[in-house]
Amino acid sequence: MGAALACGLLAAPDDPLPAIDETVLAAIRGGAWFAFNLSGGKDSTASAHAAITLLDALGHPRDRRIAIHADLGRAEWRSTPAMIAAIADRLGLPLLVVSRSAGDMVARWEQRFLSGKRRYEALETYNLIGPWSSASLRFCTSELKVQVIGPELARRYRGETIVSVIGLRRDESPSRRLTPISRSDERFAKPGNAAGTRMLNWHPAVDWSADDVFGIHERHGLPLHEAYVRYRTTRLSCAFCALGSAHDLAASADAPGNLDLYRHLVAIELDSTFSFQPQRWLADVAPQLLSAARLREVARVKARSHERRTLEAAMPPELRYVKGWPPRMPSLAEAALIAKARAPILDHHGLADHFPDAAAVQARFANLLAIKAERSR
Repeated sequence: MGAALACGLLAAPDDPLPAIDETVLAAIRGGAWFAFNLSGGKDSTASAHAAITLLDALGHPRDRRIAIHADLGRAEWRSTPAMIAAIADRLGLPLLVVSRSAGDMVARWEQRFLSGKRRYEALETYNLIGPWSSASLRFCTSELKVQVIGPELARRYRGETIVSVIGLRRDESPSRRLTPISRSDERFAKPGNAAGTRMLNWHPAVDWSADDVFGIHERHGLPLHEAYVRYRTTRLSCAFCALGSAHDLAASADAPGNLDLYRHLVAIELDSTFSFQPQRWLADVAPQLLSAARLREVARVKARSHERRTLEAAMPPELRYVKGWPPRMPSLAEAALIAKARAPILDHHGLADHFPDAAAVQARFANLLAIKAERSR
């Protein structure tokens, strides 16, 4: 049966058609394992429902399907674990919950800043590195979801074809407009691997709109997270997402279950002098949740943050961090600027100033360049 015919014959009235292609159809015919990635959000739930309906109609065995969720720990809405369990139960799927062994999302942010301070103290980086993930550095997704779910599936279903069902939609963002219906995932099952494991990602909701997704929830009585129904967020992710809108951050702060997390993340902002988002301090999202003493500290730290950015902007731009850093030896004058800029930043964070003058900075750069040359041999 062709992809278009399969969807056309099996779609429920008023429901949008799930996207499917011959690659996924072949996996279905071959009895592949299907792993439904559940985040608790509307898209993963609706796409899982549609995919399951299609799999049932095509005779795929139910005992070769699971739901899987990567638990981000303290960064999640407090209600998310129970919601994930309710969704899996409603879909009739056994649930597997996995997590990062080295700590949750909050721990990852804290670890990143500690590592950044150590590297800055050792003059292994040019600028002090902040704790937060960003649009260009989404380790929240790569390290705590993809790098946890993928290896687990490859280990658990070694030698099988594994299809991960993921709720991505093209109209969510410009970066997702080219999302295919399916794609081969070779990150955890290299081509020609000895076990014969093969992994695919399938995006059955790729062409749907948000209205399509909410419509499926309403028509089929699918659970919707409180983030949508009570707090009116536009999307679900971490309780406070580094990529979230001002509206969604404020909505999350309204949830009593998120209060401890909000205050903890503000404390990381204050300790690091880095705002949660490039143009937005989390402390400014819900200042009514902070004490008067904390608000006074916010003002002082914002001044420190401005000072750090000003000092780093005065450093020679030609020596900024790039892959394979450092690019060259600084002149004595450049080295003096670097030493001068680093001193107050190191002092603020209680770090030792091992390279307090131009000569020490030049000596450190010479050492780093020698290490770089040795590695390139």
